[in-house]
This record gives sequence, structure tokens and C-alpha cells, in this order.
Amino acid sequence: MSAHPLLLRGARLLGGPDGWAHRGEPVDVRIDDGRVTALGDRLPGEGAEVVDLDGRTVVPGLWDNHVHMQQWALARRRLDVSSARSAAGAAALVADRLRDEPPAAGETLVGYGFRDALWPDAAHRDVLDPVAGDVPVVLVSGDLHCGWLSSAALDRYGHRDHPTGLIRESEWFAVTVALQDVPADLLDGFVDEAAAAAAARGVVGIVDFEAPWCLPDWERRIAAGTDALRVVASVWPERLDDAITRGLRTGDAVGELLTAGPLKVITDGSLNTRTAFCVDPYPGTAEHGLLLVPPDELQPLLRRATGNGLDAALHAIGDRANTLVLDAFAATGARGRIEHAQLLSDGEAQRFAELGLVASVQPEHALDDRDVADRLWAGRTHRSFPMASLHAAGVLLALGSDAPVAPLDPWVALAAAVHRSSDGRERWHPEQEIGRDVALEASAGPDGPIAPGRRADLVVADGDPVECDPATLRAMPVAGTLLGGRWTHREGL
Repeated sequence: MSAHPLLLRGARLLGGPDGWAHRGEPVDVRIDDGRVTALGDRLPGEGAEVVDLDGRTVVPGLWDNHVHMQQWALARRRLDVSSARSAAGAAALVADRLRDEPPAAGETLVGYGFRDALWPDAAHRDVLDPVAGDVPVVLVSGDLHCGWLSSAALDRYGHRDHPTGLIRESEWFAVTVALQDVPADLLDGFVDEAAAAAAARGVVGIVDFEAPWCLPDWERRIAAGTDALRVVASVWPERLDDAITRGLRTGDAVGELLTAGPLKVITDGSLNTRTAFCVDPYPGTAEHGLLLVPPDELQPLLRRATGNGLDAALHAIGDRANTLVLDAFAATGARGRIEHAQLLSDGEAQRFAELGLVASVQPEHALDDRDVADRLWAGRTHRSFPMASLHAAGVLLALGSDAPVAPLDPWVALAAAVHRSSDGRERWHPEQEIGRDVALEASAGPDGPIAPGRRADLVVADGDPVECDPATLRAMPVAGTLLGGRWTHREGL
């Protein structure tokens, strides 16, 4: 994976020695042995490939800090039902696919992306059955926390007598695993294509939260030639002993591109599925959501992880769940991050900072969920998706997508973080927007400013991420991506 010497001539650095502001004039960037070795004017190009950037912007390579890579790779091939505004509308999309591209005999038709919290009708097996017939149909919710199955699919996946076909949380996660039962070589090919597509959007690294432990899968893929991304691979409780037996600690390198990641625990559900664990009940119900891992289970897990050198990445969406997770970090001294942090009680941002926790947030979810939040979290949305509040408290932010919940595209996350609207409506709680400098730094990965000595993980953008309008930022054209000085994407250079 060695890279040849490279000289990028005429680069406007963003995130270089001058911080997140452009230098006055373009500079040259010299790269040797996969690292930046010099910055300056008219650097000599002897022995190097010289690429004239003609004033294009160069930024540190971008990271997606929360991905489910296998599910994303599969979702790119599944029926997209995210446009459905009713159960009947989703069923119509299924009918169209069965008519135009029916699955092979015995195969399951899988769709993804439905969000039913605001539908006028219910997602029910009786709605799917008339169009699905004998074909097993499984629709994956946009938030990944529930699935909608036809009767044939319920029979196939062990839920024949389920009354509605809408399966949530732990029962659903077992079906999710079954849907990923694809031959390893085929699935690895899908992942390789998804990794290349991510590189084309400027991604140099991901934190992969695929269950139950994706590190062995990535060892296999990288050995077979998947080399477009750096990967931090998490482990879930059911495989924690395996990681400990191997002596892996968070941050340990497992080869050039792979790093051992944190322990991942899902402590509550999600907003659209109405299972995020909240202080207040959901409107019209006495339900507060679901606490999936209570403190008496969570705290021993954290102590075991911490005692063996593993950080924790704890999923918490509802305000009550976030409080309990903060309590668990405080009680155990565990290190790490909270994933999502979508609804916080007053004062909790300061607790994040006091505990030294990272807030791993997905800005696009604020736009996907704004209407659902206005309905289900009415009166509380001023403290939902509170990125500005967390930043103001001194909390380190890490931006991601939660792909396939949102696209694996850092520019989408950046645009949502700095401008909380993507559909022409008024910005939703603009007081929680963060500056472009903050958003870029929260996407820039662990290597610091572009300076001599850093790894040459870089992105060449065809636009100006600071000065462009939000729509251009969201669709930012990428001319090139370098991983350790090696092109993983190059177009027009």
C-alpha cells in the first residue's frame, strides 16, 4: 500500500497551520512515504508526481464516526421506500418492484427507509400481504430499530403468529442479522464497492458499529484488497470476551488500516419507533419508550471494558436514557462517547464536558426527524439534537451518518450541522447550528492540521467549504481523496 512521492501544487489549505481559514495564497504540499513532508511556495518536484490543483481547496481527510457498514452496503441494493408517506404508499412501492424486478424464487424482497411515526395508517402485515402474496417481504425502518414483515416473511423469520408484522428492538435485531446472511465473498464485494463510493465523497475513515464484532470481517476484507478506508471496528457485549481474549484495547492497530474500537451498547430505542427512553411519555400514551440495558447491567459491562482497556460507545437517544448513561460513566470511570445524544435534559451538556465524553452526533437526523420530533417531543425540541449547546459546554463533537439511517456522505452531515434545513423550509432550531469551522473539525479525524509529519489523508474539493451556500456544501464535488498519500479517488486532476 506504499505511495509514490507526490507534489500538490497550488493548494488552498483549510485546516492547515493557519486553522480553519484559508491562507492568503495557494501553497504546495509535498508528500513522501505517505506523509506530508513540506508546505511552501514553488517546492521542488524532483522525483514526485506533480499535480496542479489550480487553487482548489485541500482539507484533512473526512471521517464518518458512526456507520453500520454491512447494512449500508446492503441498503444500497435494496428497495428504497423512504419516500412513502403512508403504509399504503409503501405497499405500492413494493408492488411496483415485485412487478418490475421480482426476486428469484425463494428470496426475500428487502426494502429500507420507511418512517411510520406520522403515517395516517398503520404498518401492518395485512397491508403488505395483498401485494406480497407468497413472496417474503421485509421493510427495514429508516432508524433501523423496527421492521415491517409480510406474513410469508414472518413465517420465514420465526414470527408466524405476530399480530401486526411490525417488530421492534431486540426481536427485530435478530431478523436484521438474518437479513445479512449473505455469502462472505459476495458481501465483501458489496462492502468494497461502498468503501470506494465513500472515498469518492472524501471519506478516509469510518467507525464501524456493525454487530456483533466486525474486526475479523475487516481483517479478511483488507487482506483481500479492500483498502479505500481506515476502519475503527467496535465490539458488542456478546463478543466482548473475544476481544479481551485477543488482548485488544481501544486504539490498538491491527495492521495499517484497521484499529480496535470501543465497546458498543444500545441502551434505548429510537424516536421514530417510539422507543427512545424519555422522561415524558409519548403523546396520548403512558409509554416512555424502552430501556434496553438498565444500569445494573450496564455498569458491570463498563467496568469490565474499562478494566481491559476498552472505551465505551453508548447509544442513548431519549433524555432519560442519556441521564442514565452519564450516570453510568460517572459511576464507573469509563471513558468514551455517547452515540446520538438526541434529547438532553437541561444541564446535561455540562456533564458531558465534566466527564470528558465525546458526543458522537448525526446532524442529518435532525432534518429527517424534525416533524416527528415536533409531534412526539413537543415542547422539548429546543433541547433536541443540541450540537451548539454541547459545543458551547466544551464537549468534543464527532460527526457521522449512522448509515444506512443517513447516507455515508460527510458533506451531508456538515451541511445539516451548519444549516438545519434541506428542503426549503425555515431552519429548524437554528440556535443549535454550529459553525463551519467546528463542523469541519468534528469531521476531520484524529490526525490534526495539515502540517509536516501528519499522515497524508487529504481531500481535494472542487468548491469552497467555507464560502459556498448550504446546498453546494451538501453536494460538494470532490476532485480527489488521498489515503496515506495514495489516491483512493481521483477525478479531473
